[in-house]
Amino acid sequence: MIKYQGKVISIGPLVDEFRQAGILVFFGEKAPEELVEFSIIHDAKDLIKPVETGDTVYIGSTGFTVLSVGDVANTNLANLGHLILKFSGEDTARLPGDVNVEEKDIPAIAIGTEIKIEGS
Repeated sequence: MIKYQGKVISIGPLVDEFRQAGILVFFGEKAPEELVEFSIIHDAKDLIKPVETGDTVYIGSTGFTVLSVGDVANTNLANLGHLILKFSGEDTARLPGDVNVEEKDIPAIAIGTEIKIEGS
């Protein structure tokens, strides 16, 4: 089941620095201006079901298993399209907005890249 889906519409100039540190920050189209420079802006609208451990986050065709979900991550995603993905391999979210996924290479992201979250 697809829980969330959209396409990248803009990429801030500092995204690559965050990517190299194993973090991607996503926001919907109404992102606060001061956060746009390090954010990936996407056009997804509705969180159909909450993100849970065991779900898969797809960046393009590359999937990442969700290992932990912070306490406010689903609220942020539903209200703001805000998602902080950490490619740490950790099974505990250190911050309430974090979604930790498995640690593996993060694919290149371009305008038009599809972002999708699937689960049961």
